[in-house]
Amino acid sequence: MKWSALDYDWNQVRAFVATAREGSFSAASRALGLTQPTLSRQVSGLEARLGVTLFERGKRSMALTQAGAAMLEPAEIMLDGAFALSLAADGQASTLQGVVTITATSLIAMQHLPPVVARLRRIAPDLQLDVIASNSVQDLKRREADIAIRHVRPEQDDLIGKLVCEHAAGLFASPDYLDRVGRPLTLAELEGHDFIGFDDADRSFEYYEDIGITVPKDRMQVRSGYGEVLVSLTREGLGICILPCGTYCEGLERVLPEAVNIQFPVWLVTHRELQTNPRIRLVFDHLTSALQHEADETTVSHSSPKV
Repeated sequence: MKWSALDYDWNQVRAFVATAREGSFSAASRALGLTQPTLSRQVSGLEARLGVTLFERGKRSMALTQAGAAMLEPAEIMLDGAFALSLAADGQASTLQGVVTITATSLIAMQHLPPVVARLRRIAPDLQLDVIASNSVQDLKRREADIAIRHVRPEQDDLIGKLVCEHAAGLFASPDYLDRVGRPLTLAELEGHDFIGFDDADRSFEYYEDIGITVPKDRMQVRSGYGEVLVSLTREGLGICILPCGTYCEGLERVLPEAVNIQFPVWLVTHRELQTNPRIRLVFDHLTSALQHEADETTVSHSSPKV
């Protein structure tokens, strides 16, 4: 092997891939936590090392040149290899020091994670915990998070998932809205009510169809992809909304709780390489216990048939 051909600066390769993915130096510098001039110098340094121009520079965006497009896939393979090395090293760690990153939807992060974080801080004071409240699926393979709390089973072979519990959700509305429009006693009496949807319009209608509610197109004029926003819109009296049961729904009124009680799965997901990492295992186990306990309490408080 010609080892001298492999003397690339990894930071330059990383800057190239980040810029290609983010679309601009400014976005890539934010993603990497670098200044824009530093990232620009790294990309320029790689171009000088390779002897090619990787990007067409625009005022607000960057476009890959033909050479840049050809280089991107090999560079991403290098990136995957670096992440694999990082995962393997973390999997061999033997201390409770270091960072563990947890990602969850905003409502779960708000209600369920703070007590777990507080307990872990007492047990392992040298542990650093980063919580990413996001509705997007963080990429565990690329180390955007160490543990993800998801509502779907992981499909990738190198990820492991544990179904820890089911949480409850239902229909909620503000008392003012129900005073104004009326409190339905049956699913049929939902006709004429307004509903709040989610970020995907078509999928929003399907969610309600799945629980036996047909929502006319003109009865869902407000939507959001963020849990806290959905709660606030519901409080504002803009209609009925499917929400997870939790303390954030205090002050809202449950609509048809006997007829509509939704159960959704809660999965804990991590990378196989991290199974032997003690700090990941500690956080994983405490999350499992906390989520199961919360689900048991919710089931007792909101017991009714599943739909």
